[in-house]
Amino acid sequence: MRSTLLAATALACGTLAAQAQDRTLTISVYGFAQDEFSEILYKPFEEKCGCELVVETGNSVERLAKMEANKEAPVIDMAVLSTHDALAANRAGLIDTIDTAKLANFDKLYDIAKDPLGDGTAVGYTFYATSIVYRSDKVTVDSWADLFSDELKGQVAFPNVTTNQGPPALWMVGKAMGESDPTLAGAISEVGEKRDDVVTFYVRSSQLVQLMQQEEIWAAPIGRFAWKGFADMDLPIAWATPKEGQTGGMNVMVVTKGSQNRDLALEFMDYWLSTPIQTALAEGLVDSPANAEVEVSDDVADNLTYGAETVASLDLIPADVWLDNREGWLSEWNAKVGQ
Repeated sequence: MRSTLLAATALACGTLAAQAQDRTLTISVYGFAQDEFSEILYKPFEEKCGCELVVETGNSVERLAKMEANKEAPVIDMAVLSTHDALAANRAGLIDTIDTAKLANFDKLYDIAKDPLGDGTAVGYTFYATSIVYRSDKVTVDSWADLFSDELKGQVAFPNVTTNQGPPALWMVGKAMGESDPTLAGAISEVGEKRDDVVTFYVRSSQLVQLMQQEEIWAAPIGRFAWKGFADMDLPIAWATPKEGQTGGMNVMVVTKGSQNRDLALEFMDYWLSTPIQTALAEGLVDSPANAEVEVSDDVADNLTYGAETVASLDLIPADVWLDNREGWLSEWNAKVGQ
């Protein structure tokens, strides 16, 4: 009888182990901060759900290409993308509507994160502000137009149009000029006319810290995620609050159309959006929270895009404007600014 019971127990355990192995969720994410994501998000979720997470990383072009190549038989269940890349995936028929009724934490999100594409196919999980970092002992920056003032001539860096910071910075330069043209033609022309006054058209924000430290630049548009490197410098550095406002970007979650693990994907998304996880990611300076319930210390908040007032001030480029115009932006940039 004891042998029969042990055999039955072993069989049951084996069946449960097999079921756990069958519950595998494949996610496609950005490559940064993966150690932190593993500790704060991935491992705790695996323990909670009794499942396995397969994490694939890469840049947006590579990851979208893989989704496209496997459209008929998806190998990825859930992905995180910028809003404009999510729209590209949507137009290609790669993602599906998200049943937000199954997301217990959905109502906790800031409004701008609830339906960024306007059709229920994406949910925002983090965003960032873009403004101007500057030497407050050298200049005062009250407007995006100040980037091209006489005081900053030969002391400013500007993001290349091919970077995530390029179009937002141009977007706000255009606003400072009184324009709202999605082609960014006026802003690009302005940069082109002043290109000899720009120290560098940067590709990586990390290079700006050294330039600022060496006093080769006094100002540059950056994303808030890069602020800590400047704040840690032993120099009077400030974050501008231009009269035209701040811009930025948002990253969103999407579910792959045809995924065989849709419910598990939604469970993971909901876990990621929960107050404890969003708080832990914020405190680790990994992501700014899209969950409005998150509360952090002032020291942490200073390094994030945090709080209802800040979120409300973001003038983000609509996803369709970015997607429909980015080839034109590059062409205009090459013609007017060059490299």
